[in-house]
Amino acid sequence: MSTKRHSAEEIVGKLRQADVELGRGKSVMEVCRLLGVTEPTYYRWRKEYGGLKTDQAKRLKEIEKENARLKRLLADAELDKAILKEAASGNF
Repeated sequence: MSTKRHSAEEIVGKLRQADVELGRGKSVMEVCRLLGVTEPTYYRWRKEYGGLKTDQAKRLKEIEKENARLKRLLADAELDKAILKEAASGNF
């Protein structure tokens, strides 16, 4: 079974739809079936995107992506620094 990546906007929209359906008295299992996701996915989305609006969710994803890029840059810089330090000490 292939997995589908949902955008932040889609997730927020589905969570709003879930709130409406839950308000109508449907169970979480029925709502998850309606949304086409599993219960763990629903609860993970609820935890991460629960109180966000669409634009806030999009900004969160952008910030997470930028943070990952900066972490990679820092790791590369630290590796370069360690290599230069080892080469300068003569232990190669």
